[in-house]
Amino acid sequence: MPELTDANWITIISLAVTFLFMLGVPVLLVIAYWVVGCSFVMGLTLDNMGSELLNVFNKGFALLAMPLFILTGDLINQSGIARRLSDFAYACLGWLRGGLAMAAIGACGLFAAISGSNSATTATIGSMLHPEMVKGGYDERFSAATAAAGGTVGIIIPPSIIFIVYGFLMNLPISDLFIAGIVPGAMMVFAMQFACWVICRINGWGYLIPLQLNRVLKTALGAWLGFFAIGLVLWGIYTGKFSPTEAAGVTVGFCIIVGLISYPLNKLMGTTAETPVLDKRWAEMVVVEGFKLTQIPSIVVRSAQITGILAPLIAVSVVMQQILSLLGAQSVIGGFVTSMGGYYAVLFTAMAIVFVAGMILESLPVTIILAPILAPIAASVGVDPIHFSVIFLVGASIGFITPPYGLNLYVASGVTGVPYFRLLRYSFVYLIALLSIWILVSLVPSFSLMLLPGR
Repeated sequence: MPELTDANWITIISLAVTFLFMLGVPVLLVIAYWVVGCSFVMGLTLDNMGSELLNVFNKGFALLAMPLFILTGDLINQSGIARRLSDFAYACLGWLRGGLAMAAIGACGLFAAISGSNSATTATIGSMLHPEMVKGGYDERFSAATAAAGGTVGIIIPPSIIFIVYGFLMNLPISDLFIAGIVPGAMMVFAMQFACWVICRINGWGYLIPLQLNRVLKTALGAWLGFFAIGLVLWGIYTGKFSPTEAAGVTVGFCIIVGLISYPLNKLMGTTAETPVLDKRWAEMVVVEGFKLTQIPSIVVRSAQITGILAPLIAVSVVMQQILSLLGAQSVIGGFVTSMGGYYAVLFTAMAIVFVAGMILESLPVTIILAPILAPIAASVGVDPIHFSVIFLVGASIGFITPPYGLNLYVASGVTGVPYFRLLRYSFVYLIALLSIWILVSLVPSFSLMLLPGR
């Protein structure tokens, strides 16, 4: 019987971990098993892998922003700021057919502008507005799919956790990446809202509320702290007053102060978190529900749990990328993409690779593994590095609602109770809208670069 070569062993390991992935084993463990197995086959010691894992974070000051923005998302949810933003979106859009669903997508965009996380956006807006949408006559599958699709902008509208990782990997200014994501993120929101309006008109879903300036002003006043937080982040990064990591720290501090001050003020005014925002008096609108000092540890622990999932995934994906480089995957993929020809051929081939990878992997490993391979090739044919970062990450975000993986679909299923496979029918409507915007953004660089000075 012939002896198995290293290539045979790596093929067997790859097939084995693929089988584990299909059985539902977490992607972190799947990648880790592959890395450990390939390390043994290639003669790499576990000491080497351990040191590489540690080096990822020793070199990554920018990655400190990731847990801070995750914590920001939990703080604005707990304090009531997220609900106020949702109420404002509904007041503006409730007069349209499907207005509440469109407001859910708009609320996702506003929430993303503070939190920077797709899963946090989906979970927060889905848990808040899915019950209201079902009560309002929307199909529960459509309501859950709407929350899942809206969460895709969580990594595009700044601040963005994945832009931080991309900038760290490719040595690009994270502040420029944040600014480049503003217009494409807004386009994604509007495209999904249009798709939502079309579906709701066809099915007659949703109760209409009149567009009243008084209601819009009241909810805008109630959401002023959310708008201030969004403005604080964008102003600080755009003007260069602080780095993205510092912006994350400032936002966390702002949310903690707001939450701790608002809670006793609400007690003095006799309001509660259960009071509908639209029915509060004008004077009560300026203060959110807030939280107690004793609640902060539980909020931090919840954020740490999410960070504890993402941080090891980043580290082990970096090691995976290094092993793939040793195996020659970078030259193989690079040669294939380069062989396609000119600017558009290379660009669309790279987009196709990102799209397929996003169907089976989470955005972090997709970014860490493929960005160092595809970005230099794109730059060699004249694609602006900042523009390509937006193209790459918009494509990665679409993977959040693309089966078989579709992380946002799993998150939406978890918070709404709607089975995963029942979400797929309506997720395809949003998928078409997002693919249209992706192609448009890739063909028109100014959508990504128009807000950057000197571009």
